[in-house]
Amino acid sequence: MNIRDLEYLVALAEHKHFRRAADACHVSQPTLSGQIRKLEDELGIILLERTSRKVLFTQSGLLLVDQAKTVLREVKLLKEMASNQGKEMTGPLHVGVIPTIGPYLLPYVVPTLKQEFPDLELFLYEAQTRQLVDQLETGQLDCAILASVAETEAFIEVPLFNEKMMLAVSENHPWAGKESIKMDTLKGCEMLMLDDGHCLRGQTLGYCFTAGAKENQHFQATSLETLRNMVAANAGMTLMPELAVLNEGARTGVKYILCFNPEPSRTIVLIYRPGSPLRNRYERVATAISQAIKSILS
Repeated sequence: MNIRDLEYLVALAEHKHFRRAADACHVSQPTLSGQIRKLEDELGIILLERTSRKVLFTQSGLLLVDQAKTVLREVKLLKEMASNQGKEMTGPLHVGVIPTIGPYLLPYVVPTLKQEFPDLELFLYEAQTRQLVDQLETGQLDCAILASVAETEAFIEVPLFNEKMMLAVSENHPWAGKESIKMDTLKGCEMLMLDDGHCLRGQTLGYCFTAGAKENQHFQATSLETLRNMVAANAGMTLMPELAVLNEGARTGVKYILCFNPEPSRTIVLIYRPGSPLRNRYERVATAISQAIKSILS
């Protein structure tokens, strides 16, 4: 048994699919499957119930996955301690980011980070909040950039910036000429939403339900760009994060309106594991990101 075997096992538990787990580990599916079987032979227990449609873990397998996560977390801590013996801002940095932030934030901050910390080797991963939290817990990630939600409370949160959300409507909508709008004006309106798994969905739903708006039950999007195209097609309205609006510029077909009473917003944070010896590294990265974005947001 080696550390790589435990990484394969945790990836399989996370993805519940051999090919996707193999892709995440950057190995072939036969390699991952073979190593899992060798692990079963070595331990003398059955870890998986293999079916043609999905992967099911046995009770013994689930217990081993939990222990493997603990081992990987300790290995990550050991590597961080060793890394901390050298230069503080040198070496690899594995950063996770959620899809509703990554495409719009990274073009602004990656050049800044490379300029300020040229000896840091950045590795960037995009995934939804739950997956990033799991990867941070197991040591697959060093830190993550996401919106502050209940799932992030177990980590150290470093605030980066507050991001307002704007109402996106079709240029043919009666409100298209408005500069701002009270949230209670949305009462009774149907809103286009992201699908389950995106933390932005829950935040948007909270503001909309408070205002008396409701979700369009006939459509859920997998990305902000899909939502934006639906709005441009005059298929509904939605709340769009400020960075996504700035990134968009002036696309034909969509108008953005400021909201108030209350102003919908979300807090973007960088999170890392409590007790990490690389705390100063993450704090410095967070400061650089915050300063880089400060002049961009109004």
